[in-house]
Formats: sequence, structure tokens, C-alpha cells
Amino acid sequence: MAERKPAIDTSLVKDLAAILTETDLTEIEVEQGELRIRVSRETVAAPMAVAQVPQAAPAPAQPAAAPAAPVADAEAAPARAGHEVPSPMVGTAYLAPAPGAAPFVQVGQSVKEGETLLIIEAMKTMNQIPAPRAGTVTEILVNDSEPVEFGQPLVVIA
Repeated sequence: MAERKPAIDTSLVKDLAAILTETDLTEIEVEQGELRIRVSRETVAAPMAVAQVPQAAPAPAQPAAAPAAPVADAEAAPARAGHEVPSPMVGTAYLAPAPGAAPFVQVGQSVKEGETLLIIEAMKTMNQIPAPRAGTVTEILVNDSEPVEFGQPLVVIA
């Protein structure tokens, strides 16, 4: 008569909450069979920032400086010669297979298609990021143990 609900794994909920904190995400959802768990949090920082902007007297000078930085980034992006390898997921990038080990690739190194460029840890799983094509690594755009976003350029291969 009454349908039995699956037990909730509290350690999974805690792990998901930790991922939210580590990656600055606002929501994460996991589904396992009939069980679906969604963990979300409110972001309080945005309303505070909005409230502080009107209070600051020199605020008009700062917005003029802020657009200058994205223009510089936009100019730098086309200057990259080669193919940017984007991050396929949100996580933490690691340039070497273990702490203290030699990095997977270095600037100036030739790589073959499918060769591991770096790894991204997401939900305690290490995901190898392969070279999408053969070429020479001209830039490594992330630092070791740095959080990365989906679509963020990681490496440039010429």
C-alpha cells in the first residue's frame, strides 16, 4: 500500500555541499535510480555588492576601469595562435599525475592526438583531458590545483 522510499545517504549530501563550497556553485543535483538529491545555497554576496556600489562616491571611476580589463583579455585571446582546448567540466585542474611528479605536458612539447594534457578532478573522480589533435603546446592557461569552469580554455596547441 505505502511505497517505500530509498534511504538518503547523508555522506553524499555532505559531499555535495562540500563541492558547492569548493567550486562556488549555487546548486548541484545527483540522481541514482529513483533517488534524486539536489543541494543548493543562496548567494548573499551579490545583494551586498549592489548595496555597496551606491554608497561609494568614486564608483563612476571604477566601472570605467573594469571594462578596460575585459578588452585586454579579448585582445589577448585572438593573439593566441593555435587551438584552445576547453574544459569539458567544472572541477580542479591538475597538471601532473601526482604531487611532486613531472607535469603531463610543458610549453614547447609536441603532443599526439589523445595524449593526456592534464586531469580535472570532479566529484572525487580524476578525468583525463586528452589532446584533441596533434601539435605543439604553446600555452598552458591554468595553474596546478586551480579551479576551472566549463568551457574555460586550458591549453593552446598549435
